[in-house]
Amino acid sequence: MKAYLSRRYHFSASHRLHTEAYDDARNREIYGKCNNPHGHGHNYIVQVTFSGQVDPVTGMIFDLAELDAFAQTSLIDRFAHTNLNALDCFANHVSTTENLSIEVHRIFAGFPAAHLEKVHIEETSNNSFEYAGDAKLLRGTL
Repeated sequence: MKAYLSRRYHFSASHRLHTEAYDDARNREIYGKCNNPHGHGHNYIVQVTFSGQVDPVTGMIFDLAELDAFAQTSLIDRFAHTNLNALDCFANHVSTTENLSIEVHRIFAGFPAAHLEKVHIEETSNNSFEYAGDAKLLRGTL
């Protein structure tokens, strides 16, 4: 019997939306206040959704403690209280939440206990992003 499990994680981080492909004026035009040279921060809410078979003995898809440990080392320890622009995964990509969603999906796709269905990230109360994977993008890293 297949079931779905979603789990939420929270972290705070800063970033600046800016691309070297544009001059400063075009960056301000495209990204507006998010192009502030000093950056700005968000309290991100990441929700990961997995699917899998319900174990007839435990009644669970997998042990949540395993997922929490994976999330702590692979997500929270890596992203919390950082400037996203300083991370290797954003060295060649703008640190938009769309790109963050792709990176978080890549990370949780490595969780071995179940199949990752999608990642949902709330950036603000008005902005949220989902990524369910793209075979072409997942071959490399963001």
